[in-house]
Amino acid sequence: MVNISSTLKIAFRALKVNKMRSALTMLGIIIGVGAVIAMLAVGTGASKKIADQISSIGSNLIMILPGSTTAGGVRMGAGTQPTLTTFDAEAIQRECSAVLEAAPVLNGVAQVVYGNLNWSTGIIGTTPNMLDVRDWPISSGRPFTQQDVKSSTKVCLLGQTVVDNLFGDNNPIGHVVRIKKVPFTVIGVLSPKGQSPNGQDQDDTIYVPVTTAQKKLFGTSFPGMVRIIMVKAKSTQELSLAEKQITELLRQRHRIGPKQDNDFTVRNLTQIMQTQEQSAKIMSILLGAIASISLIVGGIGIMNIMLVSVTERTREIGIRMAIGAKTWDIRLQFIIEAMILSLVGGAVGTITGLISSEILAKATGWSVVISPISILVAFGFSGIVGIFFGFYPAYKASLLDPIEALRYE
Repeated sequence: MVNISSTLKIAFRALKVNKMRSALTMLGIIIGVGAVIAMLAVGTGASKKIADQISSIGSNLIMILPGSTTAGGVRMGAGTQPTLTTFDAEAIQRECSAVLEAAPVLNGVAQVVYGNLNWSTGIIGTTPNMLDVRDWPISSGRPFTQQDVKSSTKVCLLGQTVVDNLFGDNNPIGHVVRIKKVPFTVIGVLSPKGQSPNGQDQDDTIYVPVTTAQKKLFGTSFPGMVRIIMVKAKSTQELSLAEKQITELLRQRHRIGPKQDNDFTVRNLTQIMQTQEQSAKIMSILLGAIASISLIVGGIGIMNIMLVSVTERTREIGIRMAIGAKTWDIRLQFIIEAMILSLVGGAVGTITGLISSEILAKATGWSVVISPISILVAFGFSGIVGIFFGFYPAYKASLLDPIEALRYE
């Protein structure tokens, strides 16, 4: 029966004899494990950041854009021809069974003034439904109501960025701000949302009733005109059905013939964002795979050193076999030595990877997430590398002829 404790003692003693060589051998594993942990941390951080941004814009979202105009044979692109109205949004919510909420949007940019302070921001004219569509709660105050929309009331909801720039630490509720010289009473503050997936500050905005935006701020080409309709489907599974129902309803409402092109565009925002998230996950896997190559290089280094060790200790092997050591004893001896090198290197590499991840996060500002699974995978892989690349030298040592080994100088 193999005595593991004595085998470990012999292994540690053999590695201590050549401390510098052992340290240099472990260096490849240290770099490999550290690189794997750091790269997976960067990739996981990127995936999480995109996932957070996706959740911040809302779930199961569909955006409807108006049609395009053609000038001199040149098509100007979606959104250049006003074809959507608030009545379309109401019809979508009323008649499309797969739709949970629909909200029209008439947006623009305007200078907002409070006292002696001013700030240029995005103004969004919409309905109370928008807060449900975007999953955007109110942090203080109250939202505007359908009655505010019907009455074109001059009330507004401020994003946190606007509050910070106009009011600082003061409570804006009840105060009056001027948008395009029109006085609006602040009735609520939107909860902070952060950046959108394309890097825009979602909190740099003001919400007003859509009818107020149409009559007091931006005007319209025809009654009820809006620039976008935002739709929230009832579930992810019903997104495709919602797209189909919206398309059929708007073609019918806009009197578009069977062979005519749509005068609107329906975009599934959720699918676009999920594609970005999936791309980030694939990039994370690729980064980890590239970094793991250095682990394999480290394993080859272990194998080379162990082969050298077998040659140097040929006489020792012969003596052990002459006094009764079995073939498996010799194999286990060198496999354990290789595993010690790889596991110690893996432990140091784990610490190196954690420190490197923190340095990367502070130096570059990247979002870095260290996953316990990535640490286990990197450390476990280093152990497998030790066994795999240590087996051949161990196998070669076990096949030595005891008599020839004893004669070796």
